[in-house]
Amino acid sequence: MREMRDLNQGQAAEGAELVADACVESAVVAGEAPSLLPRGIDFSLVWHDEFNGDALDASKWRFRTNFWGRRAHWFAAPEDGAVEVRDGVCRLGIVRRPDGQFVSPQLQTGELMWDIPHAASPRGFWPLPDREPPLFVHRYGYYECRCRLQQMPGWWSAFWMQTETQGACLDPARTGAELDIMESFEPGEVSPHCFYTNGYGREMIKAITPAPPPGVSPFAMSLAVDKTQWHTFGLLWEPDGYTVFVDGCRHGGKVGEATGFPVSQVPEFLLISTECRWFREEHATGKAHEGLEAAAAARDAFLVDYVRVFDRGMR
Repeated sequence: MREMRDLNQGQAAEGAELVADACVESAVVAGEAPSLLPRGIDFSLVWHDEFNGDALDASKWRFRTNFWGRRAHWFAAPEDGAVEVRDGVCRLGIVRRPDGQFVSPQLQTGELMWDIPHAASPRGFWPLPDREPPLFVHRYGYYECRCRLQQMPGWWSAFWMQTETQGACLDPARTGAELDIMESFEPGEVSPHCFYTNGYGREMIKAITPAPPPGVSPFAMSLAVDKTQWHTFGLLWEPDGYTVFVDGCRHGGKVGEATGFPVSQVPEFLLISTECRWFREEHATGKAHEGLEAAAAARDAFLVDYVRVFDRGMR
């Protein structure tokens, strides 16, 4: 069994600063905020959600509620009312359940093995409960989200991707990777962009951009942004690697074949998500990170204006 490999060890910090003028505005949806697309490439819009209705579009998103056959107590379910769609924005918030548990939502367009649903009367691990086909998966192209980060501490937000077959075998090209396009663990901070393949055990291979110098925490490379403003995050996924963009600027170096990181060659699904701090680690109902109760009382929210997916080449 191989030890987990961290491809950032020994690398010099690269692309820590934003590289301006990397993208160009493009009015791809009439009446909506423009996309910021990488220069020199023609794109065609293949999937999007502008959140213009009065409820979450169930043909595009599902709630993540399960973890290996159990209801995950830290994930909000549809009945919790933690997701609102109004005025062209999807609002992901915090809810305190009657038992004291704080929950927040994770929305996804597909699922993987750990999303096995809860069985009320399990007969052991086999047979598995029914699974759901994905609503949307895609390979290569440009993936973009315009959002406003959470305003208060105690929870975090993310825009990311996973594959249905993550970790199913030790061939990353066949099983794909987790692609963390945007993660904000603290208000006003965007963490370096992380990529994981070969599952989440000792065989896992990971890469980070901007890559921290040896011995430096990746969080030291976090990007400060104005938490009160809208920001646009994008990922250009090509057969040979991944490039991340923040507000139309390239952020960090390209991760992929040139840096020794294997690239997913299979379709992946999208996630926009939040999570209350400490619940994953502590597995404790009612114990909240300092600041979470205040954030819930203030109805703090992670706001998403749109999510869009593009193929290369105009149609």
